[in-house]
Amino acid sequence: MIVVTGATGNTGRELVRVLAAAGEPVTATSRNISDAEVPDGVRTVRADLTDAESLRPVLDGADALFLQDGGTSAHLLSPRDLLDAAKAGGVGRVVLLSSQGVATRPESESHGGLARAVEDAVRESGLEWTTLRPGGFHSNAFAWVEPVRAHRTVAAPFGDVGLPTVDPADIAEVAAVALREDGHAGAVYELTGPAPTTPRERAEAIGAALGEPVRFTEQSRDEARAQMLAFMPEPVVDTTLAILGDPTPAELRVSPDVERVLGRTPRPFADWARRHVAAFRG
Repeated sequence: MIVVTGATGNTGRELVRVLAAAGEPVTATSRNISDAEVPDGVRTVRADLTDAESLRPVLDGADALFLQDGGTSAHLLSPRDLLDAAKAGGVGRVVLLSSQGVATRPESESHGGLARAVEDAVRESGLEWTTLRPGGFHSNAFAWVEPVRAHRTVAAPFGDVGLPTVDPADIAEVAAVALREDGHAGAVYELTGPAPTTPRERAEAIGAALGEPVRFTEQSRDEARAQMLAFMPEPVVDTTLAILGDPTPAELRVSPDVERVLGRTPRPFADWARRHVAAFRG
């Protein structure tokens, strides 16, 4: 059995679907998951990664674990304690969803430092492990749903700075391969899309999927910062703005790893926009 944590998130939800379609026995877990959120035949268990007692019924009898901690060890009971519980339950293989920031922003506690601590715990656990380091997600565009629905507008900073964001469905498919197949032990995969796209281009792609134009308005850094501070801690906001406005060469790089694992090119943002256009229709 494969346990998927974060099973209601953008990546976890896709991974549960992929594994279930392949006929794998799956336990999907998150704090508030329900049977209605997963395909038929998938077992759901509500569990909190900060609560040891809630994890025991999730991990007992499992063979493999997809561990998603949101990029911060604060979301975990303790990386090492959790992995010890996984081993006690029978888990032999773990696939960790980490962050590109471990390599590109190691000095940033919010984007690299905490995620590195989780990676270290996984690497030292004695389990067979694979680490996935995605950059930005195509699905970050869900933040634009309300203004697109209401006004067919998008506001964002750094309108012409491109980054190779990745489709959560591609992350999920890579994770499924690493969970189910041999040959990925000890691998660290950097996951990106096929090419950089700018916020302006992503707004245009949403408009094309809708069949009507979406107007792009460029925010200043200060405007974007003020908006982001309403729901993100200040250190996270400042590092995020640095990535969006002044990405490093490593953050601009298109990685070959999705194609290396899946045997096909990553899905472009326009494909993601077409698949999720209903969210933007209003």
